[in-house]
Amino acid sequence: MSEPLITLEHVTRTFTVKGQTIKAVDDVNLTIPQGEMLCLVGESGCGKTTTGKMIAGLLPTSAGRILYHGKDIATIAGNDRKAYRLGVQMVHQDPYASLNPTQTIYDILAAPLQHHGFTRGEYETKRRICHLLEIVDLTPPDDFLEKYPHQLSGGQRQRVSVARALTVLPTFIVADEAVSMVDVSIRISLLNMFARLKDEMGVGVLLITHDLALAKYFAWEGRIGVMYLGRLVEIGPARQVVEHPQHPYTQVLLSAIPEADPDATRAKPRVALRSTDMPSLLRLPTGCTFHPRCPVFAGEVCENIVPPLEKANWGSEAACHLVHANES
Repeated sequence: MSEPLITLEHVTRTFTVKGQTIKAVDDVNLTIPQGEMLCLVGESGCGKTTTGKMIAGLLPTSAGRILYHGKDIATIAGNDRKAYRLGVQMVHQDPYASLNPTQTIYDILAAPLQHHGFTRGEYETKRRICHLLEIVDLTPPDDFLEKYPHQLSGGQRQRVSVARALTVLPTFIVADEAVSMVDVSIRISLLNMFARLKDEMGVGVLLITHDLALAKYFAWEGRIGVMYLGRLVEIGPARQVVEHPQHPYTQVLLSAIPEADPDATRAKPRVALRSTDMPSLLRLPTGCTFHPRCPVFAGEVCENIVPPLEKANWGSEAACHLVHANES
């Protein structure tokens, strides 16, 4: 792996709700090299979006630190701070809410180019904007320059959001459920566009999604990380995580993915949960937080001891007592 672009060291994020403190993200360690395609997957409320927002600098950490090129993003200043703010961009889930409805597509893309001095003069700015629109497959670009966000489809608006992120030549994009609000037929096109950014511009992408099948497609040559109730419970090369899942929670998620063949879906063995109820963040279980639902619950050790995220089989890391017991 290349030199780390982004490193998370024991990152925790807490919130106060009705006088109670909850951990949305709990002691996450993660290293992301330059140009990597990484997916974070998990149920709603697992902390994946909060993790992405902290990486993008939209939320501070409550504990731990995040490094960009080895420097703590909470303390960097001057040119280092500017390099980080330009280098890490975010594409939000709802492109209509994240785009100014009173501005044309030209104005939306021209603002960061001119503010940060990437272009000078209207001719150079327009040429750069047209190039960005071509990169995100909005062609011919002249057809979109004077349109407003409400005049575009959901997929087109999301492409404009990606183009806006690319205006400042980022090294890394956090894409938070960036394809969940578009038709299935458009999703693959958008995912292929993100993958092409890596090949053509060296841009790394963190794709946050609840859809493991989508993560499997997008990160097949990268990695998949699985989160549960604020903790990273498994991470590894996508191929190994999908074909040889180590953590019981990952196995449950994979067993729920429907196959293209209806007969294969009906015949597919399902991993049954002990409980279908997801615990509240206000009352987290002791020990392994997955133990009330875990199909391979092992008793006292699972109830009382938090399993560390450690190397497992097939090049993955998993946080499960049984996985490591079976290895020894």
